[in-house]
Amino acid sequence: MGRLIYVMGASGSGKDTLIKAAAAALVDRPDIRFARRCITRPADPDGENHRPITPHVFNALVQQGRFAMHWSGNGHHYGIGVEINDWLGTGQTVVVNGSRKWFAEARFQYPDLVPVMIEVSPPILRERLQRRGRESAEEIAARLHRHQQMQPQNEGCIVINNDGPLAQASHALTDAICHPVRCEALCR
Repeated sequence: MGRLIYVMGASGSGKDTLIKAAAAALVDRPDIRFARRCITRPADPDGENHRPITPHVFNALVQQGRFAMHWSGNGHHYGIGVEINDWLGTGQTVVVNGSRKWFAEARFQYPDLVPVMIEVSPPILRERLQRRGRESAEEIAARLHRHQQMQPQNEGCIVINNDGPLAQASHALTDAICHPVRCEALCR
């Protein structure tokens, strides 16, 4: 079996940016795959490269068993296709943009997954959420409150702080993808 790298963190923590940077850095590694999520949200050229779908299509895909993982949050539905199981079965490393809320279920389904937590300080998180302009001030306040309530235990997670330069956090994620055993040892 391959290795599943489960990247999670608050909305606005920079997961999408870091995953894009890691994918670009690892473009010549056919043994590493980056799963593309289906989301019931329109495409955003500055955001995640997801497959935008309607709630009706999302529900149909759930009924057809086409998602290896799926959850709801922030008014949208998210799904990761079953193709990741084929990739893992051929020994590839698979990187997914996961959810903190769904993490326990992901770990239950994939007990050997490597959890990577992207952390960012609350002031920087607020600034990033405001800058991307997707939510109102009230929605941002609700996200920040939810973030404080959802602080999971980082025990066993590779923790990457994304307060500083993009290159620093991007290098840390790329290293975690390529050398998760070494990174896991640092986290215990």
